[in-house]
Amino acid sequence: MEPKSFLYSETDGIGTITLNRPERYNALTFEVYTELSAFFKHLNERESCRVVVITGAGKAFCSGGDVEDIIGELFARDMKGLLDFTRLTVDLIRSIRNCRKPVIGALNGTVCGAGAAIALACDFRIANDFAKCAFLFTKVGLSGADMGACFLLPRVVGMTKANELLMLGDFVDAHACERIGLYNEVVEPENLMARVNELATQLRKGPQFGLMMTKELLNKALNFDLETALEAEAQAQAICMQHPDFRESYDAWTEKREPKFL
Repeated sequence: MEPKSFLYSETDGIGTITLNRPERYNALTFEVYTELSAFFKHLNERESCRVVVITGAGKAFCSGGDVEDIIGELFARDMKGLLDFTRLTVDLIRSIRNCRKPVIGALNGTVCGAGAAIALACDFRIANDFAKCAFLFTKVGLSGADMGACFLLPRVVGMTKANELLMLGDFVDAHACERIGLYNEVVEPENLMARVNELATQLRKGPQFGLMMTKELLNKALNFDLETALEAEAQAQAICMQHPDFRESYDAWTEKREPKFL
């Protein structure tokens, strides 16, 4: 599957998606939404890819929906047409969260609107100094609860900060995002992709089955009570203990070598 609306490369099990409309700050079109959602579903089944990185070309990660290509067109739609679009946007978030591979957001610049929601859906967010972030939906008269933000953001930064970010819609600089836990790490611009590759390589060498189970349980546990979570984790761990990677980790430890996970 070769994407047409963005770039994709793959090296040593690390697949990199690059949003490639730098002249529009990587604003999303209907085509990008549709193809990106389908591509994450494709990567979910692509055995050669063990870790996914998503980044942007130029000075921005993603500035959200394109005002000319999307916003203007929406005024001509009825309620059904508008709902078709909003369901298209949330399907992208669903595809990222349901991807069993670790997903790293390499935030190379401005992160706002739908771009902030995409970054939020990633498992890791590594940013450079210029990656200011805004969930700016209320700035254009919309609900701040968009593309899963009202569900995911309070679980990432807490309800107090989520209220602030979603209701005010103001930009927050990269280091402030790191302080509140929205970003995992902020690095100098010239070091961004090297640091992302370092993290991706660490994940690539890890036990893919164990990582998949971890992400699946993290997703499911968002709606678990304690007893349900404990039982689910007990069952997941017992399943992992039957996987060859568990034996390989033990053999590697006894033989004093690095494990070679499947």
